[in-house]
Amino acid sequence: MGTQLDGGLAKATFAAGCFWGVEVAFRRLDGVSMTSVGYCGGSLPNPSYEEVCTGGTGHAEVVQVTFDPGRVSFDQLLSLFWDCHDPTQLNRQGPDVGSQYRTAIFCHDGGQLAAAEASRQALVDSGRAGGTVVTEVEMLRDYFPAEDYHQQYLEKRGMGVSRLP
Repeated sequence: MGTQLDGGLAKATFAAGCFWGVEVAFRRLDGVSMTSVGYCGGSLPNPSYEEVCTGGTGHAEVVQVTFDPGRVSFDQLLSLFWDCHDPTQLNRQGPDVGSQYRTAIFCHDGGQLAAAEASRQALVDSGRAGGTVVTEVEMLRDYFPAEDYHQQYLEKRGMGVSRLP
């Protein structure tokens, strides 16, 4: 599931708070070949980190995951997404507050959209979230990579061990 890239790879894009720790969690998954942090869902083309941090652009901090669907499924990515943040927090995760830290799934195709909506509903139905699930599910309109210094930020600083699952 996901728009197929050369070599049979696919992409998925998730917003789950500050992108640094979330990126580490996805990079550890077998079948994930690459991650990139960036910005989605806003109105300003090619925003900077400083612009996104104001909360005025409408962008969310995201992790875009390139994966091999033969080794890791989109459903497995969704499972990690639900486990690595609190989907009941509106515009915040932990100490980070603002719409740029919202919870969202930006889908690359109709199959991802259907799977993400079904996964969100299954979480709601299970009651496991412990509150109202506020995660947005929408089609990816655009993706803007963050500045180079944000890519693999924690790993570059020797802090690549995430407390996230």
